[in-house]
Amino acid sequence: MAFRPEWVPLAGHHLWRCGVHFDAVRAQGVQGEEFALQLIERAAPDPGPVVCEAKGFRWTYFLLPPGTAKNYPWPVGVQWFSGTRTIAYIGVPALTGNTWPLLWYSRPTRAAPFVDPKTLHNVMDPAGPIPRL
Repeated sequence: MAFRPEWVPLAGHHLWRCGVHFDAVRAQGVQGEEFALQLIERAAPDPGPVVCEAKGFRWTYFLLPPGTAKNYPWPVGVQWFSGTRTIAYIGVPALTGNTWPLLWYSRPTRAAPFVDPKTLHNVMDPAGPIPRL
């Protein structure tokens, strides 16, 4: 049986408030897709949960442990949500069935229920400043 955290719905998709079950970092369009592919390659076999939108702005969302997104200086064009600055909701698709327009680039696993923020930061900004931990 596939691992399913409590915040992943059984069917369709559900909006969750950032900072409660997870923080989110997002990048738009091709840039977000490239970050996702690099993360998947670097953190294989368990990169953690990455959700993308199949239409509109085509945001790619990287789901991090709650309270961790604010600790990193994300590069220009990348947005982070943790519930500390503003209230934001992120759509999370079910693991199977019709979840359009949301889909998984990478699903949560027992080994990686979240994306590792340090690994993601290194993918997005390898020469960037040291995180504020």
